[in-house]
Amino acid sequence: MRWLCLMLAAQPACAESLIATRLIAPGAVIAATDVVLADAAIPGALTTLQAALGQTARVAIYAGRPLRAGDLGPAILVRRNQPVALRYGAGTLVIMAEGRALSEGAAGDTVRAMNTGSKTTLTGTVLPDGTIDVKGAPCVGC
Repeated sequence: MRWLCLMLAAQPACAESLIATRLIAPGAVIAATDVVLADAAIPGALTTLQAALGQTARVAIYAGRPLRAGDLGPAILVRRNQPVALRYGAGTLVIMAEGRALSEGAAGDTVRAMNTGSKTTLTGTVLPDGTIDVKGAPCVGC
């Protein structure tokens, strides 16, 4: 029996990984000056600049370390104790009120807020403009 052996020349992999250029503190928004693409295939590291820009660091990311998807999250729009607009909508009726955020969140997150006029604690969803859309029911178990 004859065996045919093929030798394939290994070609260098063209892979890039996103690396932090400086210490990025938790809660910081990632800017183009904070990261650089390095010619290295690091498992789990982000590979494009667009995947990180505008995201918020969830943990401290040290200079020279790769950025991973789990290290980043959407930008926080509402911070704890920040004054916010509360929106309640039912059909064509829309009621706006002043409130104070009791937790922080990004667009789409569910947060607690207090109506500053009635001192009622509510839950709602953070909208892309930072307004909290409440469903009218007081927060149960808060």
